[in-house]
Amino acid sequence: MRTHENEPIVVQRDVKAVAIPAGVEVNLKIGAVGYITQALGGSFTVYVDGNLFRIAGADADAIGMSAAQPPEVPPGASEEDIKNVIWQQLRTCYDPEIPVNIVDLGLIYSVDVHSTDAGRGVDIKMTLTAPGCGMGEILVQDVRDKVQIVPTVALTNVELVFDPPWNQSMMSDEARLQTGMM
Repeated sequence: MRTHENEPIVVQRDVKAVAIPAGVEVNLKIGAVGYITQALGGSFTVYVDGNLFRIAGADADAIGMSAAQPPEVPPGASEEDIKNVIWQQLRTCYDPEIPVNIVDLGLIYSVDVHSTDAGRGVDIKMTLTAPGCGMGEILVQDVRDKVQIVPTVALTNVELVFDPPWNQSMMSDEARLQTGMM
């Protein structure tokens, strides 16, 4: 798997990006030059003009990259099958500053899959490493977007909760090892 870290990029078209860690949307202009610092889960963290920005996977072409493909589900998938695919999708969501997925960070508290008139509904409870995180809404939207593309999912509800408060013990052993907290 190619990681793209420190790969130089040139913005090939104007593109919306999110300033990190403020979470403010900005426009990167065509011709801007920078480097990819993280390319995990289909989105890209880029360093341009002394600042970090997150570019959504849907805009990968703006920096000469390819968008990630949506997941596949087996024909006649059960709710448990869909739940497993959703957990896989959640493992493709990354904090733009931390190279660990949000599942291993311990940010996902629950995933509930249920039938609706329009298909399947998904309710997710998640938290953030810090309540005031500027990237919180960006992470919530990333979760919503990644789950919403799962075949048969018609409605995705993501609730941001802070009880119980997140702490490092909620991280997987792999995440603690990767971040040097073990």
